[in-house]
Amino acid sequence: MSNMRSTLIHAALRPVSNRYTLCQLASQATRRFHRPNTRIQDTMNEVLERFGKIEEAERLMRRSANSGKLAQTQAKAA
Repeated sequence: MSNMRSTLIHAALRPVSNRYTLCQLASQATRRFHRPNTRIQDTMNEVLERFGKIEEAERLMRRSANSGKLAQTQAKAA
């Protein structure tokens, strides 16, 4: 399974070259698309597959930026 997930991640990095942004987008999409009584791992795999099929990274990034829901880096007190 890890080999499969690794392949999905590498494919998803084509349209979204920034790994941090990919993690943020994938986690948001996984939460939105997850269905009750299904494995979260399966939902995450579906999301990564969809990202890997996207041809235009700009369209994905515009859609995410317009929704205003990309996580913002926050400094936390120690």
